[in-house]
Amino acid sequence: MHLQNLLEHRRSVRLFSDKKLIPPHDIEHCLKQATLAPTSSNMQLWQFIHLVDPKWREALTKACLGQTAASTATQWVVFVTRQDLFRSRAKFLLNFEKGNIKRNSPKDRQVKRIAVREVYYGKLMPLLYARFFRLLGIMRKLVVFVMGLFRPVVREVSETQMRAVVHKSCALAAQTFMLAMAEKGYDTCPMEGFDSKKVKKLLQLPRGTDINMIISCGIRDGNKGIWGDRCRVPFEEVYERR
Repeated sequence: MHLQNLLEHRRSVRLFSDKKLIPPHDIEHCLKQATLAPTSSNMQLWQFIHLVDPKWREALTKACLGQTAASTATQWVVFVTRQDLFRSRAKFLLNFEKGNIKRNSPKDRQVKRIAVREVYYGKLMPLLYARFFRLLGIMRKLVVFVMGLFRPVVREVSETQMRAVVHKSCALAAQTFMLAMAEKGYDTCPMEGFDSKKVKKLLQLPRGTDINMIISCGIRDGNKGIWGDRCRVPFEEVYERR
């Protein structure tokens, strides 16, 4: 399908057929495609937990407040933010960038470019993503306030704001996944109505994680799971040309 067809086909389907099943490897392939989504500083602070076994249905449906999108799905993907992995991801990216520069940069520029990456992934990223009872965020805000007196600077560096950055990147991956599923003719429903504490306990997730969204997967049962026509605010209200 062309992009326009994909976007028109993708709907939040809330009732799935129990007669048509999706091969798990197809969903896994769509999740691999989701990793190609944009991500802030390429940090990739996400995790995709693909639930295939029907044993998850009862507990997950309960945690999702009894939604039919959860109870009639054949598989589920829990999109998890992993800000707790910022150190290991930054180290991984630094090692990659060193090799990347050596493979693709002119030799006379390699030393300088590697030094820049060492500062960026070795010091800046760990500083930005670290959390300590909001105190580190306050310190970062003070630093950028002073810097901002003299030059443009990114000001959204509090612990709450950095948490939002991680969620935005994870949501981009989730949207990419849903479009990949639509391209294969499969259906999804992104759910934000859930008890995050129960879901984290169910999946035994570490304390430093967040649930970004839960996406139920299946194949629509005709139009039963689609709530009528799609509604969007008039384009003129959201678009402005300057």
